[in-house]
Amino acid sequence: MNRLIIVGAGGHGKVIADNAVKNGYRDISFADDRAAGTCMGFPIIGTTDGLLQWNNGATDFVLGIGNNAVRKDIAQKYNVNWVSLIHPSAQIGLHVSIGKGTVVMAGAVINACARVGEHCIINTGAIVEHDNRLEDFVHLSPGAALGGTVRIGALTHVGIGAVVRNNITVCGGCTIGAGAVVVRDIHDSGTYIGVPARRMK
Repeated sequence: MNRLIIVGAGGHGKVIADNAVKNGYRDISFADDRAAGTCMGFPIIGTTDGLLQWNNGATDFVLGIGNNAVRKDIAQKYNVNWVSLIHPSAQIGLHVSIGKGTVVMAGAVINACARVGEHCIINTGAIVEHDNRLEDFVHLSPGAALGGTVRIGALTHVGIGAVVRNNITVCGGCTIGAGAVVVRDIHDSGTYIGVPARRMK
C-alpha cells in the first residue's frame, strides 16, 4: 500500500489517521502549515507548500481539514493523488457513488443510489439516505441526517445533529446550525438555525 500524507494535523486530521490505519495504511505522515513534530505518533514532515515534492506516484494524499473553503483551495491548488477513505464500520449501499478525496467516518450510513461529490466529509454517524446528491466540498457533521432524495449544494456545512427532511434542496455555501431541522428548500446562501430552520439576519 502507498504512503499516505494527511494534509492538516488538527482534530479532523487525527480522525482521518485513525480511519487510514483501519484501512491498512502503515506509512502515514502529516503536512501542516502551523504544526511541527508529530501527531498521534506520526511525523509532520512539512507544510502544504511542499506537497508536490512527495507526489511521486507512490504516495496518496487526503485532506484532514474540516473547513470547506480551505479544503477546496488546497484540493484545487495541488494536483496530487487524492484518495477517498471509507471507515470499515460505515455502511455503503448499492449503487452509491463517492468522489475522490471524500472521507466517510465510523458509523456513517450512505444508502442506495446516493451520489457524494469530491472532497466531502461524511462524519461520524451521519446519515445520507437513498437518492441523495451531495456536491463537492460538503461537510456533514457527526450525527447529521439527510432524508431521502435530498440535494446539498457545494461548500455547504450541515452541523452536528442537524436534520434535513426528505425531498429538500439546500443551495451551496450554506451553514446549517447544530440541531437545526430543515423542512423547506433553501435557495439563498447563509446560516440557518432553529426548528424549523430559519436564516440568521
